[in-house]
Amino acid sequence: MAQWTDKLPEAATAFLEGRRLDEVECIVSDLPGIARGKAVPASKFAKQDFFHLPDSIFYQTITGDWGEAAGEGGFIEQDMVLVPDMTTATAAPWTGDWTLQVIHDCFDSAGEPIPYAPRNVLRRVVEMYAKRGLKAVVAPEMEFFLVARNIDPAHDIKPMMGRSGRPAAARQAYSMTAVDEFGPVIDDIYDFAEAQGFEIDGITQEGGAGQLEINLAHGDPIKLADEVFFFKRLIREAAMRHDCFATFMAKPIADEPGSAMHIHHSLVDITTGKNIFVDDKGVETPEFYHFIAGLQNHMPSAIAVMAPYVNSYRRYVKDHAAPINLAWARDNRTTGIRIPISGPAARRVENRLAGMDCNPYLCIAASLACGLLGLEDAQMPLDEAQGDAYEGESDIPQVLGDALDLFEEATRLHEVLHPDFARVYSIVKRAEYEEFLQVISPWEREHLLLNV
Repeated sequence: MAQWTDKLPEAATAFLEGRRLDEVECIVSDLPGIARGKAVPASKFAKQDFFHLPDSIFYQTITGDWGEAAGEGGFIEQDMVLVPDMTTATAAPWTGDWTLQVIHDCFDSAGEPIPYAPRNVLRRVVEMYAKRGLKAVVAPEMEFFLVARNIDPAHDIKPMMGRSGRPAAARQAYSMTAVDEFGPVIDDIYDFAEAQGFEIDGITQEGGAGQLEINLAHGDPIKLADEVFFFKRLIREAAMRHDCFATFMAKPIADEPGSAMHIHHSLVDITTGKNIFVDDKGVETPEFYHFIAGLQNHMPSAIAVMAPYVNSYRRYVKDHAAPINLAWARDNRTTGIRIPISGPAARRVENRLAGMDCNPYLCIAASLACGLLGLEDAQMPLDEAQGDAYEGESDIPQVLGDALDLFEEATRLHEVLHPDFARVYSIVKRAEYEEFLQVISPWEREHLLLNV
């Protein structure tokens, strides 16, 4: 076992220093972004180069049902070969014993990547940029709510009780006092992140009651998607220690802002190491504008990936801290596409449409895919928006069914993400949507039962 543990990332080595490793969690992300896999004794992990899981984990809906996505071979649940990526080995510091987590990549029996495995989808897009001589760089921002324990779905979700003994208050954006209310949870988030080797760029209070935002330093898309995937579990575990839940629902509480996963993008020339969004004089390049145009032209078709659930569309409310448009502007948070203030070397494009309920691999892949199609099209974006962009009309689908219609027609987007991924994703999401449509809501019972 010492042979493979000698090659662990620095943070994992530090975590195990002077300790005996008990267990390794071998995990992959399914379509919703849930960790699937198996836990094995460390001694067994040391002896295995791979393990097997059925491909059906990618056909499962968020409710545990199944989409009929197995293809011509039928639902035979054939095994995939899962190979560890040891660069992802990281602590699971909330467990009772000494445990590591390792993300695995998914292949078929012939050694080909499983096209609908989310990490493979993102890798495919990153490699398409590399073929153009470009390295994609991203920085995700994660918004989430800390809420009171909710064990009955019939009850409304309520903000958590703060350190003061009062429920978390809304409309306290950037308040340090509000952050202090969640101090014990945040302390555990910091401790867990440090044990896992993750760099947090900052934590702020957002506008919702009990809503926080964590910013991550920019870097490689796959590495950052891995970190968001790990972070969701980390944050949930930290919250559970303090008698509350962490939720990444796009809109968990009515009349409060929703939670987004804003994505900052830049592109670097692999040869020169320079940001291609500006030239040597610091002037924005055609590629900068083409990337923006790609987001404007193709994101409506990708919204089903960036906003993957019926609840996702409750976040898109005019004047409620979420964009409803594809306008772009500099330093303007009412636009769907924002250019933050920065020096030329850090010039970047921020996609503000994605919800925090997304699968980070798929969302980042879809956003980069739209930008890539923009580079191919070489079109200019619409004129830069001026003033409050909420005053315009919505440019994006307002319900999941309409978003899926657009996604299913987007054959060019499918070619970037992979046609077989698009097929499986659409089938699984349709199954979820049809299941939701069978549910009678409290609103319907209240207003229709005796009035229609």
